[in-house]
Amino acid sequence: MIYSFRSAIWVLEELRFKVFKRKLEKSDLEILENKFSYFSRLSNKHKREFCEKLEMILTTKEFIGRGGIRLVSQEMEILIGATIVMVTFGWKKIRLPHFKKILVYPNAYYSTISKTYHRGEVNPKLGIIVVSWNCFLEGISDDHDGVNLGIHEIAHALQLENLIKSNAESNFLDPVSFKEYSLLAKQELEKLISNQPSFFRKAGGINEHEFFAVALENFFERPLEFFNYNPPLYATIVRLLRQDPRVWVKGQE
Repeated sequence: MIYSFRSAIWVLEELRFKVFKRKLEKSDLEILENKFSYFSRLSNKHKREFCEKLEMILTTKEFIGRGGIRLVSQEMEILIGATIVMVTFGWKKIRLPHFKKILVYPNAYYSTISKTYHRGEVNPKLGIIVVSWNCFLEGISDDHDGVNLGIHEIAHALQLENLIKSNAESNFLDPVSFKEYSLLAKQELEKLISNQPSFFRKAGGINEHEFFAVALENFFERPLEFFNYNPPLYATIVRLLRQDPRVWVKGQE
């Protein structure tokens, strides 16, 4: 039954992609080259693969404006979609189908549930990813500080997608590598909780899920520094995500 459900999701998404494919235009590629450094560092072959996956993401996700944003702009779709592609680039097919809707607020927004202001969140029950656009732009404006809202929220979505058993995608994170990662991450989490010096910012010490998101921010934005700080932990994330951002850093082969 689960297999049939998963198959149906895949068939519907593949059909939608064939019929309603959102093809990238020249202006889309200019946004990627000028504003998304990960893409600009790729080889031509990998750029083609990136674009193919981005077209699938843009075709199968619904981008919805909130808090005064009536129409989600081309730039919003491209850059948020590209972040999903970047985090999942190690897999040809993984595209987080459970999270079909992406809500975009102009600024930090008030949550009636938590009674606090949020910069972003992931809601697995509703299948939505939420980002504040200004906070998102702050994250990509400096891609060497290890603070990136887009990566942070997609990391949460990735971890949740892996756990949703009834979905078209689940259990794609290698369990052996994740177990190794968890043991090493726990050591860093304990450092943060006890206020010991750490490469990671304090927000990563809230719980294991927040640490995973913060770890991925640094994995993509400060890969060389992350590796030098804790090679074993970095290596487990390389195996989990099936890619090594050090390869894309300019001057590194």
